Amino acid sequence: MLQQVFHSRPKVTKLVTSGVAIFAVRSKLANPCPDGQYMLHRPFPFLDLPLPRRYRALTMAASRALPQFVGSSSARNKGVSLRDWADCAVAGATSGSALPAGSHARAPLSSYFEALFAAHGPQHWWPGRTRFEIIVGAILTQNTSWTNVERAILNLRTARLLTPDAIRRVHSAKLAQLLRPSGSFRQKTKTLKTFINFLFDLYGGSLTRMFATATPALREQLLDLRGIGPETADSILLYAGKHPVFVVDAYTRRVLERHGHADPKLSYDEIRNLFESSLPANYQLFNEFHALIVHTGKHHCHKQSPSCSSCPLSQFLPLDSPLVRVKIENPDKSNTVGTTPITGRWSLVASS
Repeated sequence: MLQQVFHSRPKVTKLVTSGVAIFAVRSKLANPCPDGQYMLHRPFPFLDLPLPRRYRALTMAASRALPQFVGSSSARNKGVSLRDWADCAVAGATSGSALPAGSHARAPLSSYFEALFAAHGPQHWWPGRTRFEIIVGAILTQNTSWTNVERAILNLRTARLLTPDAIRRVHSAKLAQLLRPSGSFRQKTKTLKTFINFLFDLYGGSLTRMFATATPALREQLLDLRGIGPETADSILLYAGKHPVFVVDAYTRRVLERHGHADPKLSYDEIRNLFESSLPANYQLFNEFHALIVHTGKHHCHKQSPSCSSCPLSQFLPLDSPLVRVKIENPDKSNTVGTTPITGRWSLVASS
């Protein structure tokens, strides 16, 4: 039985089902009815759904499901999961294609991404309100923690200097004082000023024009600037410009070396090419993957005494790894390792 009930605002529809009344907000497309008129078994051009009691958010939260990426040019018009891409990549490698330099017969990098994303979800990195703020952060984060960078950026925001034109006009001495929390503030002041001069000289101060440049050409231009190295240049390209380049940092190198994917002698560009040749050229994928690696480096893959027992990548450690699992704390006093449940904290240390 369907009965209409009138209120001042908003209009609701009362649904009576099995003696239980449920009120739902009426759609704007609903046809108004004269006051006091009841409708029974009359078709409606709209659908009213009751609001769940636990509904809270005005917008949906990010899904933790594995995102869909375009794996190849042949699949450009349809979404292909990264797992499908990994299967195709493995099939191609076994059919005779050469593996990237520095790689071994290990789990594909796509499996690393899937494991990290399933465990930690989206990282929402790089934090920044504008593209220029992301560029400033990429320059200031050199040889310092992100906490110090946030303090310097807050100083710039308070002084209303987070635009290219404002940085161009401010005196270097004042800018240096605002950047002091980030460390090496005099050097970073010169680097930021150098980038601003480059932006106005070549692109008239327009970030849109700059990022419209082809990736290889723009990368070379950035690397020619004083104080900007490969990691900073790639961070600007990926996070601010949405160019599909992979950022390599100390965490990335550490994870790859411990898992047998890279040799310590490999250069920055060789490791970058390892990722870019093994994965789809998708800036969203590169963005999320690098952020997940940073998260792993901070919480699991420490430089000293890495905690691998809780790391999603522990399943990919090679059998011939020089790292062995050692129990350093076991509250239940059990010495059994294997099928017996083990409690306590574990880490990996070099075997003697």
